[in-house]
Order: sequence, then C-alpha cells, then structure tokens
Amino acid sequence: MSIFTTPLQIGYFVGILFAILFWYRSYVEERHSDMFLGFVVFFLAMTLQDYTFGFAGINFLWEEMNGFPRYFALALAPTVWFYLRTQINRRFRFRRKDLKHYIPYFLYFLFNIGIFLSGKDVVYRFQQAEYALVFDIIERFAIWASYIYYFYHSLSLYKSYRFWAENQFSNQDKISFIWLRNFIYFIIAGEIFKWIWYIADYMLHMNYEDDWWWQLLSVAITLYVGIIGYAQPQPSNLTFDMEELLKESASNDGKKNDGLFNNDLPVLSMLQSGQEVDYTELEQKLRTLMTTQKPYLDPELSLIELAKKLKTNTTILSGVINKQFGKNFNDFINEYRVNEFIKLSKSKDYKNLTILAIAYDCGFNSKATFNRSVKKLRKVSPRELMKI
Repeated sequence: MSIFTTPLQIGYFVGILFAILFWYRSYVEERHSDMFLGFVVFFLAMTLQDYTFGFAGINFLWEEMNGFPRYFALALAPTVWFYLRTQINRRFRFRRKDLKHYIPYFLYFLFNIGIFLSGKDVVYRFQQAEYALVFDIIERFAIWASYIYYFYHSLSLYKSYRFWAENQFSNQDKISFIWLRNFIYFIIAGEIFKWIWYIADYMLHMNYEDDWWWQLLSVAITLYVGIIGYAQPQPSNLTFDMEELLKESASNDGKKNDGLFNNDLPVLSMLQSGQEVDYTELEQKLRTLMTTQKPYLDPELSLIELAKKLKTNTTILSGVINKQFGKNFNDFINEYRVNEFIKLSKSKDYKNLTILAIAYDCGFNSKATFNRSVKKLRKVSPRELMKI
C-alpha cells in the first residue's frame, strides 16, 4: 500500500465491481443500457490495470502477457454512444448489423492476438521494429477519430433528446442525463491531459512514477461513471427514437426533414398532421382545462397525458403550446406550478409549511427543478418569489 498503488487499486477493483453490478442489473431488470454502461466502466478500469499491477510490483502483464491486446480504447466511444441510445429509448435493441461499429476494435484485436500467439520472440522483434511506430501512430489516430466521431454524434443525439424531452415531460430530473454529457466532456479532457503528459514525458524523460498523475485522472473518471451511472433511473415510458421521428416527419411533411440533424433543430413536436387545426379554439380549451382541473399538480404529467385529457394528439397539442403560448411543454406546465406556488404561499393554510413542501403541493418533484423553474421563469429566488 502506498500513495501510488492505493488510488489505482481502488479505481481498478471498484470499476470491475461496478461493471459486474451493471451487468447483473441488466440481466435482472432487462435494462439494456446497463449492459453497455457495464462495458464502459470495464473498459475504463482496464486502462488502469498496467499501472495498478506495476506499482504493486506485479510484472505478469509485461512478461507473460506482453503483446496481448488488452486495451479497449477503440471500443469505448461506440459503447458510450450505444449506452446513450439504450438509456433514452427502452425499446432499442443491439442488432447484428450494429457490430460494424466495432470493426476497428476487432481489427486491432485480431492483428495483435496474431502476433501474441506467435510467441515471445515474434512479439519482441515486432516491438523493436521501426514499422511498429507506424502501427502505433495508426492506432492512436484511429482512437482519436473514433472519439471525435462517436462523441460528436452522442452529444448531437443528447441535444436532440433534451429538445424533445422539454416538449414531452413536465419534470425532467429523472430523465435529463446531464451527467452523461459531463462524462463525455470528462473523457475528452482526460485524453487531452494524457496527450499533454505524453508530450511532456517525451521532452523531459520523466520517471515512471510521473505518469501516475494522468492515471489518477482515469481513476476519477472510472469512479464518476460507476457511481453516478448506477444511480440513474430509466423510466419504462422513455422511448426517444430519432429514426422514428424522422419517418414521422417525412410522412407528415411529405418530404424528408434533413434539418433534424442540424444543431438548430426544428421543434419535433410541432410537426403538422396535414390537416387544418384551429389553434385558437384548442388554446381556449387548454386554458380552461388548466384552470379547472389543474393537471399540472400531477408531478408525472406528460404531454401524452395532457393530450388525452383534451382528446387530441401530442403533435397538435405541442403545436398549440409552442405557437399560442410561445413555450415548450416543460416551461408551460412549470409556469402554472410557479403561479400556484405564489398563490399557496400567501394562503394562511400554508403559512407553517416550508418552501419545498409548498412546491411539492404545486406539482414539482424536486428542489432542484423548483429552483431552476423559478429562476428561469421569474428571474428571482424562491424566497424573493414569496414576496411578490
């Protein structure tokens, strides 16, 4: 045990433990997203194994397993992408055709396992050959290309999902998945830091122990993904499918809507159904419903549920909210909840309740959602809001 070995051992073994937990929960609860997240954590833990055992004085990996393809950098980025797809869409299933995303990793594995199985002498000669550097450069380029491609598409998909979710759910704390966006940024920052360290190591000829610092960052990333990822819920009704939305857009508009892939995404839920809609009449019905029945008091209220109450479909209802009120569904509902909070906070029946208790009675399901909505819609704090 030392300052070098202890953090690495914690990251390595806890990472493997979380991978097993994810795979077990995936099997028991049929959460396919957990299967992919388990592999993500496992891949991250494997980046720690050389230094974990090396600082512990165990040289098995360098001696008996020298040359074995034990790294998963080429498989990490597509796995993160598949995790996001399965997490935001419970119906998504990994199919045989999806294996094409792992072709670079398979090529890396087959090439290296072929050399490894040829014997120690062949491995040593290959590692000492000048062309080994060429293969190393190709591999590093492929890793970065994979990161850029899949992380870009992951962030684009995440942005599309957040845009869609704001028009579908009134409370998003359980389905925001902001942590995944942060994780991708974390990975990118970690890779940049590692490359800076590589350059510094090449120029300054640093000792083996000096590489420990970027390994420590890898420990932090591994623990972050394991702990935060395991705490993520996955509602059974969460089914964001970009391909289906594109098909719906094409059928409704009579043409393919390529703009769905741009950064400035159109409002997906405002797609016209091809029929004339009296938005003014629906607006009045919606106002009446919100005033008389107060559906916003239900913390789990969704666009689908509200559309059922109005006996219309989600496309038309979302169009009414966007066009007539100038808001997305999330802000529209939370506006009513904030107004209800102002009303109840002035009532004598609520004078002995805490701010959070009143917020819960108004339909908010968490302190964070309440504070964020008040700040966004009223530009003040909850305490200041009570004085209005």
